[in-house]
Amino acid sequence: MLAPLRTSAAGALRAASRSQCVPVSRGMASLVDEKRLPAKFGGKYTVTLIPGDGIGNEVADSVKEIFDALKVPVQWEQYDVSGETTGGEELFQQAMESLKRNKVGLKGILFTPIDQRGHNSWNVAMRQTLDIYASVVVCKSLPGFPTRHADVDFAIIRENTEGEYSGLEHQSFPGVVESLKVSTRAKAERIARFAFDFAIKNNRKKVTCVHKANIMKLGDGLFLNTCKRIAETEYAGSGIKFDSMIVDNCSMQLVSKPQQFDVMVMPNLYGNIVSNIGAALVGGPGVVPGCNFGREYALFEPGCRHIGKDIMGTNKANPTALILSSTMLLRHLGLEQQANLIASSTYDVLSEGKTRTADMGGSASTSDFTKAVLGKVLA
Repeated sequence: MLAPLRTSAAGALRAASRSQCVPVSRGMASLVDEKRLPAKFGGKYTVTLIPGDGIGNEVADSVKEIFDALKVPVQWEQYDVSGETTGGEELFQQAMESLKRNKVGLKGILFTPIDQRGHNSWNVAMRQTLDIYASVVVCKSLPGFPTRHADVDFAIIRENTEGEYSGLEHQSFPGVVESLKVSTRAKAERIARFAFDFAIKNNRKKVTCVHKANIMKLGDGLFLNTCKRIAETEYAGSGIKFDSMIVDNCSMQLVSKPQQFDVMVMPNLYGNIVSNIGAALVGGPGVVPGCNFGREYALFEPGCRHIGKDIMGTNKANPTALILSSTMLLRHLGLEQQANLIASSTYDVLSEGKTRTADMGGSASTSDFTKAVLGKVLA
């Protein structure tokens, strides 16, 4: 089972000058400022739901069905935003206003067109507009589902708001395009602190900075040197070991000996690539959950960002990633009992191996898998 993510978004930003460990009891919902607490009315938390494109609505329906059966005190504000249709900007803005009100959301993946005439990524726009700066993806071997490598268990901490995803491109001369990679010390500092804070709270032993500073000596050099300085000056007494690895070597090491990694912190683009490698190591994009944190907002989504358009509408999608992402959301809201029940039920179904979707070598439908989880939840 994945270890519960006990990282507080506010805690990740606190000055990290302490030398002792942070208490594990502080949960993700532990935001000091009342104005930053998720919206709660009539005993229910109001959560923004954006199912996303491709298989989004099918797997979101699985989550809603499980929540309804368990009477989880969550009320959804659903926005069927799509990156595949034109003229969806107004609905996207409505969804953004909902996220600002509610402080917390669950989303699938929104399609981003490759064509130059298409809109920029709305997934990226959400993270940048709300400053949801830290992506957390935990890749862990699933009991009862053997893969090429056993005992995989590492966390990917990805800076979400700058780097190659800054969206600053222009054509300086016909046939010549300049694309800017933005790196700042301030954002490198806060993601480094977040990674160490996560490692301490989750009883991890090592933080690895993934970079390409041998080539991008200024941009990635700034990121690497900042992480190193934070490790030496602010976490020297924490017991957390720090090392670094060039991203291409890291990719090779992941597929040859992934057990050597614990917590990995990296810039935006590398995080996208490494999270896909990590998902492949433990079962694919259908089983890896994820979450994103900022100072005020939290957004939960599958850890591997694919829309699954090829199986859209076929009832073949694996809802595990979104179900487990929703349990992270529940922990963030302080609903530990419901989160643990849904998560343990999901892992039990996976471990038994009787109900598996096609991506895991089975023939079960999305509906079949959802019913199997409900059977465990309500037993």
